[in-house]
Amino acid sequence: MTVRVEFFFDLSSPWTRLAFANIRPALDGLDYSITWRPFLVGGVFNAVNPSVYESRKPENAARLARSFGWLKQWAELAGVGMNFPSEHHPLKSVNAMRFCCALEQEQEALERFAHAAFEAYFTHARNLDDPAVLVAVANEAGLGGAALAERAGSQPIKDRLRANTDEAIARGAFGSPTIIVHEPAGEEQLYFGNDQLPLVRAKVAALA
Repeated sequence: MTVRVEFFFDLSSPWTRLAFANIRPALDGLDYSITWRPFLVGGVFNAVNPSVYESRKPENAARLARSFGWLKQWAELAGVGMNFPSEHHPLKSVNAMRFCCALEQEQEALERFAHAAFEAYFTHARNLDDPAVLVAVANEAGLGGAALAERAGSQPIKDRLRANTDEAIARGAFGSPTIIVHEPAGEEQLYFGNDQLPLVRAKVAALA
């Protein structure tokens, strides 16, 4: 059977950049479908995981630097650019994630935009908080940037992003990416982060 996988993500997250690039290769050969679900990871942190802000304080700089070193090694393994942290870190991702929400009903277009946006931010250090940059990225992905920006600024899209974030929290998310594998009888298995992709593959393989 086709196993349904949901991928809750925020474009500001470097570990999500890795998992986004790695999840399809990780599931290669398996019978699955993936649904991309934009949300605001900051809203998740505020609600259920405020300790993440503690880890960014100056007294934890040495540990953070080591983490960034591992991050770049993971990026090399994945074959993706990781110019991080850039001058635009930490990114206020609300504008970017509204662009994503405006495409949520067009999953192929959303995946294309997300790929282009991850490249723009993590490889080329472009500021995804700038609406003009987001329009340019959308155009580069073959989407109508100006029209997409107009949709992204509408109240229904703002409400959708808030609802997606609340839904992720209610379903157990505590960071980005949150990956949910659907089991028979409506059960769900939640996974977190790039390093758990082998577990995601094992679960999907067992269900497919």
